[in-house]
Amino acid sequence: MSATDVMREFGAMLASGGVEVVDCSGVLGPDTPILQLPADFAKPTPKVEIHKISEYDQDGPFFAWNWMVLGEHSGTHFDAPHHWITGKDYEDGFTDSLDVQRLVAPVNVIDCSQQSQEDPDFLLDAKGIKEWESEYGEIGEGEWVVMRTDWDARVNDEARFLNADETGPHSPGPTPDAIEYLMSKKIVGWGTQCIGTDAGQAGGMEPPYPAHNLLHKNNCFGLASLANLDKLPPKGAILIAAPLKIKNGTGSPIRALALVPKG
Repeated sequence: MSATDVMREFGAMLASGGVEVVDCSGVLGPDTPILQLPADFAKPTPKVEIHKISEYDQDGPFFAWNWMVLGEHSGTHFDAPHHWITGKDYEDGFTDSLDVQRLVAPVNVIDCSQQSQEDPDFLLDAKGIKEWESEYGEIGEGEWVVMRTDWDARVNDEARFLNADETGPHSPGPTPDAIEYLMSKKIVGWGTQCIGTDAGQAGGMEPPYPAHNLLHKNNCFGLASLANLDKLPPKGAILIAAPLKIKNGTGSPIRALALVPKG
């Protein structure tokens, strides 16, 4: 079968519903939880604001549109390599210069939802990833890997989603050796359903914030605040995670879509 035949058949499956499009993004608006960092560590990202320009009224009788205030890393979002100091020297490390061929790829969904429900500080390590591979198959080069925690069930309650106390935030994520192992597999990127790609307590790891540190050091991408990963199979889906083409952008809110074959 030629490549043209494959695409024609794929298009027919999309049109007939044989391939389902799953929305893996949360709603972006004023109630979207925003990462909160210590005041002496970083300037805060503003809450999302949506302001009306017109809506079929005296300011615009035939059209409705809005203007917005938002950070690059708000809601379901994409981290480009330039987001972290370890990736600052990549010329293609911005959202307007990255290789878009890499953004559409098979996705491996590692289900850690039960462990994360029992322990909000649950950490996925390299051993856990290898055990998953022994059951579902090898993670391939150029593929996405995402950690399913069902944390998106908390998104309508910012306090529960951020889950912070006097010791800092508490949310599941990867260990340094997990990310090191995935880098050895030459994946394109790593994603989570929490506010960031790292565990809440990742600042105390070595290196600190290993997902950010190691992903972007290797010119790889991060996805955060993903949703509906429970609707994806462990293997067999295609993930499309395309950021806005922001000039020198370090990241961008995205509409992450997964293509899932029915049955």
